[in-house]
Amino acid sequence: MALSKILPASQKVQTVGKNLIINGAMQVAQRGTQTNQTTAFTACDRFDIAVNGAAIMTTSQDTTVPSGQGFSNSLKIDVTTADSSLAASDLALLRHKIEAQNLQHLLYGTSDAKNITLSFWVRSPKTGTHIIELRHANASYYNSQAYTINTADTWQNVTVTFDGYTAAAFNNDNGLGLVIDWWLAAGSTFSGGTLASNTWQNTDANRTVGQVNCVDNAANNFYLTGVQLEVGSTATDFEHRSYGDELARCQRYYEIYTSRTTSFAPDNQNGNARMMGTFAVNKRVQPTMTSTSPWTLNGSINAYEGYSSNTSNVYYPNFTADAEL
Repeated sequence: MALSKILPASQKVQTVGKNLIINGAMQVAQRGTQTNQTTAFTACDRFDIAVNGAAIMTTSQDTTVPSGQGFSNSLKIDVTTADSSLAASDLALLRHKIEAQNLQHLLYGTSDAKNITLSFWVRSPKTGTHIIELRHANASYYNSQAYTINTADTWQNVTVTFDGYTAAAFNNDNGLGLVIDWWLAAGSTFSGGTLASNTWQNTDANRTVGQVNCVDNAANNFYLTGVQLEVGSTATDFEHRSYGDELARCQRYYEIYTSRTTSFAPDNQNGNARMMGTFAVNKRVQPTMTSTSPWTLNGSINAYEGYSSNTSNVYYPNFTADAEL
């Protein structure tokens, strides 16, 4: 009879629930294609862009993917207005934000702070140095590293390991804890110093030294998929999740409710039409509600209600519940 070998804790590899990224395979795109974007959430849930300067983008869920990796979708960033001459404070980056209470097992702020490894598939319009960065939101410190794109407009797999941060813990709450930044362009305010590779530091000029300008031409397209962040210094196979699983994770932060055709009768107490219901998933915080006229909607973490004074022809509205970080 074969005997199984019990590995010490330091050698064990987590294989289930390991990925700290939500929607890393870009399966969920509740917002759909987004045009004329500067700083806003992209077409693919849980990813947003930040721009300072002239650049404007269109973001969409795309079917361009690396071959043979099991992915069906990618996030496409299409530069529609270029920024070919960067001012000092200009920037363009793609971000993913992680809730602080989901990071407690990383043991940041202690001598046992764990290394984490980020892996992803990227297709960039430019060859050369690109910067990937972690931002500790509760300490305002950065850890930046360079990766090199060898061939433009070609899928490339990237793996980067970041040392744990021993000086400050993540808050144990539902606020922002960690941000991953894929830099697309950076002015001298962020690139004029010396790259402090894999070092937690807080000097802006040392964050993006060498970063190429991916937004210098309106023909440029940047693609991303297969994003995984896991504990340890080794990248493992991507954790593919079902669409339903990823949708539920995304709906904690943003949910779209699509209208139905059932009409309402007036409320007996005040003559208003009234609707009440529960969200598909409890929200991170009380969400901001946006609805079609004539409805006025309010939401708690787990439910919503709405009123309309127009009772002659009232239907369920389209509305969104936004509880993003």
